[in-house]
Amino acid sequence: MPTPGPVPDLGSASGPLPAPGPASGPLPALGPVPVPVPVPGPDPASGPRVGSVGLVGGLVRACHPVPAAGVTLFAGALAAAAGRGAAGTALTAAAVAAGQLSVGWSNDRADLRRDRATGRRDKPLAAGALPAVAVTRAAMGALLLCVPLSLAAGPLAGTAHLVGVGAAWAYNLRLKATAASWAPYALAFGLLPAFVTLALPGRPWPPLWLTGAAALLGAGAHFANVLPDIADDLATGVRGLPQRLGARRSAAVAAGLVLASTACLLLGPPGRSGPYARGLLALTCVLLCAAARAGGRMPFLATMGVAGADVLLLLVLGTGLG
Repeated sequence: MPTPGPVPDLGSASGPLPAPGPASGPLPALGPVPVPVPVPGPDPASGPRVGSVGLVGGLVRACHPVPAAGVTLFAGALAAAAGRGAAGTALTAAAVAAGQLSVGWSNDRADLRRDRATGRRDKPLAAGALPAVAVTRAAMGALLLCVPLSLAAGPLAGTAHLVGVGAAWAYNLRLKATAASWAPYALAFGLLPAFVTLALPGRPWPPLWLTGAAALLGAGAHFANVLPDIADDLATGVRGLPQRLGARRSAAVAAGLVLASTACLLLGPPGRSGPYARGLLALTCVLLCAAARAGGRMPFLATMGVAGADVLLLLVLGTGLG
């Protein structure tokens, strides 16, 4: 067996290894490396960016336009019935509209997490079509506007309205999930007649029957408004009084409260009620029965309809509210 010899020098067989260098000429000169410029995008904390038209439309849908318009018209008609005049009626409606806008927007902002958890695509904020910061600013702006508009009717009248608006905000932020969920509605509605009459000469308080009728109507509106959302509310931990009673009993309570409100308007004012009053009572029964059968938002819309008919009753009776 041959003995392995020394390892041959690789360079000795073919000469020294060439020095490393360019194989085909110098490399082409490279320009400056482009640095990517960050493109501003939507702030995840504030929500999607939308155009001005989409923003306005989203805010209109997020303010709960039907109840906001209904309560505003109710207050304006009440002011007209009390003899506030054109300017006083307009001021009353403007203050109530500002308060209702602040309440509607704050409601959607406070419920954002729960609405997203239950897939509420009917609410633009929960559906991602509206920035949360825009709703927050709109709610605060409307609330700030509501203060001078309310106080322009006088310190007592303005305070009565602002207490009602504060009660509605307390409902949005805390009380809606408690057994006292009905109380802010009763207080806010019950103070609306005081907001109207305390701005009259002499600052009279409204008659007790009118305050009671408004408070009963507000409590009934609460039970009717919650009916379509009871299942979603329970799934997200909201246990107000209607949620604790259940849909069937809450519907009965809503109907009873609205009927009691109409009865206060019929029996409270001095003098005999005419055919319009008796017709209103019959119409109230028909509307509530039909709404209960239809379900959905109909009980609440029927309650708003009864509220409008109640104001017409006050105008027909010609009863002084102060």
